[in-house]
Amino acid sequence: SQSEHQILSSQLECVQSIKDGVLEEAKCTESDRVTLLPQPGSGAETQTHTALRLLQVETETLYNKGDSEDLFVTNILYEREVIKREVTGGEVTELVWKLCLAHSASYEPADLFMTLVFELRHLSLEALRALWQRSSLKCRDNWQPLIDALPCCATEACVVLMKDLIASGEVEEDKVEYFFWSFTFIPNPTSGMIESLAPLLKSPRASQSCFLGVTALVHRFCSAHSSCDVIPAVQSVMRTLGKFLGGNCTVQDSEHLSKMQLVLKAIGNAGLAAAPLAPALGWCAALQSHPLELRLAAVHAFRRIPCSARVSQSLPHGH
Repeated sequence: SQSEHQILSSQLECVQSIKDGVLEEAKCTESDRVTLLPQPGSGAETQTHTALRLLQVETETLYNKGDSEDLFVTNILYEREVIKREVTGGEVTELVWKLCLAHSASYEPADLFMTLVFELRHLSLEALRALWQRSSLKCRDNWQPLIDALPCCATEACVVLMKDLIASGEVEEDKVEYFFWSFTFIPNPTSGMIESLAPLLKSPRASQSCFLGVTALVHRFCSAHSSCDVIPAVQSVMRTLGKFLGGNCTVQDSEHLSKMQLVLKAIGNAGLAAAPLAPALGWCAALQSHPLELRLAAVHAFRRIPCSARVSQSLPHGH
């Protein structure tokens, strides 16, 4: 608006010429007027004219192939050169202490931390347990590099050590949750990992992240192994979940109801492995005496179970 009290007023006008979808010319005029108060009519004005013109179009840009010899195509995952030497527990212990010093002195510890993660992957379970005994103390600022590095390690030995630490109560509650959520992202789970984690589901203190983390691990394992339902470790997890269900998901009180909903969510998470539980899920969903939210949770639990198992085993006749 051109109010009399306006100190700065600007205007920009451009004309563009486009031919065959290509900008050929652009001419712009910009004017800026500054008014000095309180004297009317005093001030300054500038005008700027710009012209942009297309000179030529190159059909192909060639580059010197000599420059590309050191280039290669890769994805954006972290890369690390293969460690050709044998990694010892003593070296890793030293690395943990270096990280403590780097962290407290505010140096950049990222490279040291990555080295720790990659070296942990080369240690056996025995070596990892010995390492924990030596390195379980916190740094001066209460940071524990080993606790943060273990979930990034993703080997069977690291998972078993994490299970040991969870079961022994040596790790703070927020770190335990961090451990469980990390199981969801293990790229190549093994039956040994599932076997070690299965007993945790039986604990009365088992949290939501425990149920969901372990069953997500089972789902990823079964996605890579066609007959996972015959693997004893997988059967153990599904038996535990089946016992929680009972025959038809009957619940006594609101606390029992929320636990049952969590179990149903975990069964849905497990996917292919949950096929043997299809009949019980069918009863859970069909019985009209059950709370509606429980019946819906039972229906959702079918989401990853193959159609063949659903049709042949699921809903009882007459419902």
